[in-house]
Amino acid sequence: MYSANEKRYDTMKYNRCGLSGLKLPAISLGLWHNFGDTGVYSNMEEMCFTAFDNGITHFDLANNYGPKYGSAEINFGKLIKEHFMPYRDELIISTKAGYDMWPGPYGNWGSRKYLIASLDQSLKRMGLDYVDIFYHHRMDPETPLEETMGALAQIVASGKALYVGLSNYDGETLEKATAILGRLNVPFIINQNRYSILDRTIERNGLKQAASKLGKGIICFSPLAQGLLSGKYLNGIPEDSRVRTDGRFLNESRLDDETMKKVKGLDEIAKKRNQPLPEMALAWLLRQEEVTSVLIGASKPSQILANIKALDNTEFSEEELDEINRLSLA
Repeated sequence: MYSANEKRYDTMKYNRCGLSGLKLPAISLGLWHNFGDTGVYSNMEEMCFTAFDNGITHFDLANNYGPKYGSAEINFGKLIKEHFMPYRDELIISTKAGYDMWPGPYGNWGSRKYLIASLDQSLKRMGLDYVDIFYHHRMDPETPLEETMGALAQIVASGKALYVGLSNYDGETLEKATAILGRLNVPFIINQNRYSILDRTIERNGLKQAASKLGKGIICFSPLAQGLLSGKYLNGIPEDSRVRTDGRFLNESRLDDETMKKVKGLDEIAKKRNQPLPEMALAWLLRQEEVTSVLIGASKPSQILANIKALDNTEFSEEELDEINRLSLA
């Protein structure tokens, strides 16, 4: 039986999620990759042990994480049952619904039927009575926003989620959703969006600014731009890299000369800071007061420990920030 490190809270930083009472660790662990049927269960155990032993209390999932769909939740449910149930009240567990999950017209997007049914399935897979945060995973261009937000309100009222969040929304839709959720007295506290040095979408679509104005937290996924900022590709494409083994999210076409010129320039800045490139990329996000938490992925425990080191140096000079912007926004 796993026994958690007694000093697990000594070094991790915890940030208040917007204006809510909830605090999240500055670094959270995402179970998007490496926790599905293709993963090794003993490695999943060691990654979760390493995370929690170092103060990472937040584990983020979605209904369709795998492969196959649902398998990450099943494996995480096994981890909870076998190791983490004594620590349940110390954990923040989140899941989502919004992308394709099951066949037919009721297994996708943002209808009341889909969201409520999906969360019921997620809770069964994980063996839980509730999740701490439930997200609508993406904007739905056809379902009325009032219906989707009403489903989130019903989910909280049922006790199946303590808080709700929105993922992959833009600033304009966030403001409309916030107004509806406010009228319904729903504890909406956080936005989950892709954000990295190389992906500034939330700066351009108003999400970052709107979240700050409305007092909502931001948790960033893909902080290393799907591996572009991992340092793996500075000298070519390794045979065991994601580009070679799984090209769904990062393929060779994205490693073009222009992009790699940016990556190599960022690596030079990182070297001058005495930081590995991925550590600097995480630190760049961690320094921002609008960012509540940075969501990391990992394939082995050592990567989690390496990412946590980013907390040791999050100070940037104006010259460094200007040079990072010059390179990445070119």
